[in-house]
Amino acid sequence: MKIQNVKGGYDFLPQEQIIRNYINDTLRKTFEEFGYLPIETPIICYYDILAGKYDENNDILKEIYKLRDQGNRRLGLRYDLTVPFAKFIALNKNEIKFPFKRYEINKVFRDGPVKVGRDREFTQCDVDIVGLSNQMIEAELLSIYVKAFNKLNIDINIKYNSRKLMRGLILEVNVPEKLVSNTITIIDKIDKLTKTEFTDYLLNIGLTINQITNINEFFNLSLKELNTKFNNTSNQDIKEGLSELNDLENYLNALDISKYCEFSSSLARGQDYYTGNVFEVYEASGKLSCAIGGGGRYDKMITDFIADGEQYPAVGISFGLTSIYELLKDRITFKNKAPVDIYVIPMQTNTESLILANSLRDLGIKVDIEMNNKKLKKSLDYCNKENIPYVIVLGENEIQSNSFILKDMINKKEYSLKMNELFKIKEIITK
Repeated sequence: MKIQNVKGGYDFLPQEQIIRNYINDTLRKTFEEFGYLPIETPIICYYDILAGKYDENNDILKEIYKLRDQGNRRLGLRYDLTVPFAKFIALNKNEIKFPFKRYEINKVFRDGPVKVGRDREFTQCDVDIVGLSNQMIEAELLSIYVKAFNKLNIDINIKYNSRKLMRGLILEVNVPEKLVSNTITIIDKIDKLTKTEFTDYLLNIGLTINQITNINEFFNLSLKELNTKFNNTSNQDIKEGLSELNDLENYLNALDISKYCEFSSSLARGQDYYTGNVFEVYEASGKLSCAIGGGGRYDKMITDFIADGEQYPAVGISFGLTSIYELLKDRITFKNKAPVDIYVIPMQTNTESLILANSLRDLGIKVDIEMNNKKLKKSLDYCNKENIPYVIVLGENEIQSNSFILKDMINKKEYSLKMNELFKIKEIITK
């Protein structure tokens, strides 16, 4: 047997996981600042629930990990946190109050191509709201992106568009309804295709040259140009799509975050469940080609799940932890971070050292103890190698005198303290 990880799945060493935890903690705190509540959903789902919103040719169906249980029921591993959230609302609607704002940070799985920033097993960090249909909440979500990535010191560019507008523009050139979804999928890939490839893809699904010419024209217009061209349109999808985009743009300007955002007429997001505005976030310098976040409005998914005659408008965004980690992993401030604040070295004082360490931990101080009977020099060398900033050597003399020396390994200072003065350590190590 060859011992190895499945392609697209990884072990993370402690120093790597420290960075991942830092990202998660930063995002969690940001979500809670905006009033979002934590939930958790199952990894394993019924396949029909995962696949229910897609046609059989949709790319996402090819990436679902499929399995069966002992009862021969078709199951799958969740590929995102949005579909499980819709199921969560359907099952718990009588226990929660609307509008309901939630976040979830958890593992998802996709059996797709592996590249930098895109794995097969990865963590998503999602924020969603059910019960609000206006663009005010969408502006708040983009504010979360801006605030969170500013905290992480990552410069971003947020692209936004409307699936509703895209649908309207496609119908405007008389594309049959049955071809709209496939046409949107191809338009979403326009930046990755040559003009010839783009044309060939649309021809292959049944569009005419005239329709393709008009699509090329429409999807190269700015938001301002689209507003002018369709000022008096009777196309309801175009009218509503432009109205919602204009409202969102007004909020972004008022919040002074429009400098991070740009309209992108071809942005669709891959999932068919999106019904309105959609968003994707990219690292501004282009270090990663993939998105580091994305989301949008999906008003019909939860409504269709519950099917009780009520409407459940929903919108959400997601953060890609793997992609964010790739951007932060080489920053020196993380690589040199010590695992603990204080290292206690017993000198034939094992019991007393355990008691001292626990007392320090009660003060919120991270403490480790040398437990392998190493010589003092080797223990101090270890502390220097691991960048541990403070050391306490606890011997019989320290026990008898009821005092000890706190060694500052970085600044080469020493602090003489009594055992009943442990509270002073917190002040010393946080200077």
